[in-house]
Amino acid sequence: MYAPARPTATSLVHKGTTATFSQAVRLLDTSATRYVKPCFLAQHPNLSSTRHFTITPRTHIQEKYFPPSETEHIKFTRPAWPHPVYTEEQMNAIKVAHRETKTWSDWTALTMVRILRWGMDTATGYSHAVQEAKKQDGSMVAKSRRFFRSSPMTERKWLIRFLFLESVAGVPGMVAGSLRHLSSLRQLRRDNGWIETLLEEAYNERMHLLTFMNMAEPGRFMRMMIILTQGVWYNAFFLAYLMSARTCHRFVGYIEEEAVLTYTRAIKDIEAGRLPKWQKLEAPEIAVKYWNMPEGHRSMRDLLNYIRADEAKHREVNHTLGNLEQKADPNPFVSEYEDPSRPHPSKGIENMKEIGWDRKEVI
Repeated sequence: MYAPARPTATSLVHKGTTATFSQAVRLLDTSATRYVKPCFLAQHPNLSSTRHFTITPRTHIQEKYFPPSETEHIKFTRPAWPHPVYTEEQMNAIKVAHRETKTWSDWTALTMVRILRWGMDTATGYSHAVQEAKKQDGSMVAKSRRFFRSSPMTERKWLIRFLFLESVAGVPGMVAGSLRHLSSLRQLRRDNGWIETLLEEAYNERMHLLTFMNMAEPGRFMRMMIILTQGVWYNAFFLAYLMSARTCHRFVGYIEEEAVLTYTRAIKDIEAGRLPKWQKLEAPEIAVKYWNMPEGHRSMRDLLNYIRADEAKHREVNHTLGNLEQKADPNPFVSEYEDPSRPHPSKGIENMKEIGWDRKEVI
């Protein structure tokens, strides 16, 4: 899937300075021939652009994907769903967790997630030197063996995975929200607050994608994979949600478990120094505004910390929704409680329950 290594340019970021995005995106893959000067190509006639994933300058990406929306009267458009405030302590407390299967519905959902995980790992060239194994107490322990016999994860390979992951992650919430919306109209009854949370989840996943699109642009092969995957994924989830909404929410909960694991590994790679080009890389402006990232906490690690916290929240939400009566119970994440001092679900992550809230705890 990947072309052989090519000559790389000299690093543009000096030690002790902060990398700008225009510098950093060139550092991620300086061998992309699409932006190499003609004189260099003349000296290397055998060098051809066969990569399926290209890294383009930030200015080019902004012109193509984020055209200016300035108008005569409108100054600024705020997001429909403002992001809740996360503290650094709350985000650092996020941990990898897994909900054990209890029913055939759970087992079916988990089996499908494992199949899709294998397919996605193969498609995005994912490999990692650490495997997380679960101990009896539910915690995770590292085992030193590789999943695949391939090169270790680099900044470029992580971005490939993030883009592919987030391009399909926004589908379930939109499908479930639209189906429940149509059901409410068709049956002339209230939805009890589910629609808003599901659409907000889809919106949040799309913001993840837009953030990574400020850093990298997928090539033609990756675009084709995303289009085909979305076409199959949307229709398959649509039919599955009609048959068993509970199974679908459990399925998404298990997917989000994998997402939390993926971002946790990426954060650990940054902390271990295995991703040097991201050490001083700052988050793009779209991320700073969306998450209200404070000064001094806008690094690439901080960005992944915010995104991991979002995925952990989706994990909690979908596991909780999978525990409820799909047609009768209200959405506990937007409800008011008789005793506000008692821990209960909320839009934030202050009362996080990794494997979801049981029905008896909230209903």
